Amino acid sequence: MRQDAQFGSGSVEKLLGALPVVAGFCSRLKIRDIVDGACPVRDLAELTHGQVIEALVANRLTSPSPLVHVQSWARDWAVGEALGVEPGLLNDDRIGRSLDAIAPHLDQIAGSVGVAAIEAFGIDVTRLHWDMTSISVHGEYAQNEDGFAAPKFGHPKDRRPDLKQVQAGIAVSGDGGIPVFCRAFDGGAGEVGQVIPMMKALQEMATERRLLIVGDSKLISYANLAAMDGDGVTFVAPASKTYVPAAGLAGLTLDAATEVDYVAHRDQGKPVGRRGTWHVIEDTMSLAGPRKSDPVLTLRRIFVHSSARADAALAARTKKLDRARDDLQRLERGLGSRHYPTEDKVSARIAVISRDRRVGAYLQARAGTGPDTGKPTLEWRFDQDAIDAEAATDGWYALLTNLDAGEADTAGVLILYKGQEAVERRYSAFKGPLAVAALFLKNNRRIAALVTVICLALLIFCLIERQVRRSLAEQGETKVAGLHAGRPAIPTGRLILDALATMKIIPGAGHDPPIIPQPTPLQLRLLDLLGIDPRQLR
Repeated sequence: MRQDAQFGSGSVEKLLGALPVVAGFCSRLKIRDIVDGACPVRDLAELTHGQVIEALVANRLTSPSPLVHVQSWARDWAVGEALGVEPGLLNDDRIGRSLDAIAPHLDQIAGSVGVAAIEAFGIDVTRLHWDMTSISVHGEYAQNEDGFAAPKFGHPKDRRPDLKQVQAGIAVSGDGGIPVFCRAFDGGAGEVGQVIPMMKALQEMATERRLLIVGDSKLISYANLAAMDGDGVTFVAPASKTYVPAAGLAGLTLDAATEVDYVAHRDQGKPVGRRGTWHVIEDTMSLAGPRKSDPVLTLRRIFVHSSARADAALAARTKKLDRARDDLQRLERGLGSRHYPTEDKVSARIAVISRDRRVGAYLQARAGTGPDTGKPTLEWRFDQDAIDAEAATDGWYALLTNLDAGEADTAGVLILYKGQEAVERRYSAFKGPLAVAALFLKNNRRIAALVTVICLALLIFCLIERQVRRSLAEQGETKVAGLHAGRPAIPTGRLILDALATMKIIPGAGHDPPIIPQPTPLQLRLLDLLGIDPRQLR
């Protein structure tokens, strides 16, 4: 029978860190039971797949390691004491077999754990934010197994076009930004085509609840919007220029718009005069389907002006025009030199400048040959009318929604959309503290499984943050003293895990229980806010 640990002192320490917290949250989410129910093992097995997956989740949250190093991590950390798993059994072969085993059941596992999170933590999932990102992978993966996300070349977010990628999609709740659903996709999969399957999966999780999906412009297509509208799902998403061309934005003016009482998170510490402002105008838009028999969708269209976007667009355009001007002036000075001896060489350089500086919409340039000198000539100018036409759209974009005005007024639709930054923050954690670097696994079956494991770790990462913030709110507080460089700070998942990382344990011997060297006051405070007693071991 396992003995509870005690606080005290001793020697031969192992790292304990946040393992008791991770174990407690894994238990509340029923990860081990859900995995073992989907993927049972023989009675003679020394480890269940659920135990292995829990250990992988714990590794991602405490000290992310390549699979080949997980066994060493488990020996250095108190995995046996906190998770009840023998470290020596966590070799890369055993881990690989568990990833193979769960791969056919990923949607079932992710969905069941998501539902468990909703029920155990009371998460409101009436509003969900959806987005996809890419994960680069090393290796060729020439022979991919059907039915699992296949690595392919695409448009990687990490700017590694030399590597293949898979994609991951997550849906996070408006309540605390909790990733309650995840799925892996082919590296070359179009985001627009994944919306309807995602919607169906989210509807099953939401059950009887009214569902609002907020997404980016990839959410918008006639098929997607018709499916959501027909199923009673509401949505908010920005329209690309395919649906609202630049000409439709150019005629808008701030005089006809209403200012929204909204302050961006990045502006909250700034003086009022330096904060960004938002203005909105609403009308309706009709969207026809590809077939004549398709019903016409009538949508609310909210035109939004962001002063921050307008300033950024002006600065970007000024910068690229200045750089193009410098390049063209340098070209003028070099006409007839060994670098630009002919009209063709000058024309080729003009094309490079236009492409690299992205000024093709405004640059008017023509190379020629002087009749008297036989040397190349250059005439160029920026089309001010084209510049002015683009400037007229600076800061403007359009949101489409099927929400009734009684559910959200014009300003309310914008504020709902601004919550989309929650999913972007979660991808930052996905690729930061959880260390999703370029992956290398044996096959695409294991890649898909590992992406799901990382998503489960992200779920716990976010729940830890939410739990501490809610506990603080109940005490009328928002910050934890000493959390960041000795100063009070609003708790984040990363700060909490970092603060707990130095906790250690001295394994028990014989009838002597394990001993946990006295945690710091900060660690005890966090454990109290989380409702976790590290002495209660599995």
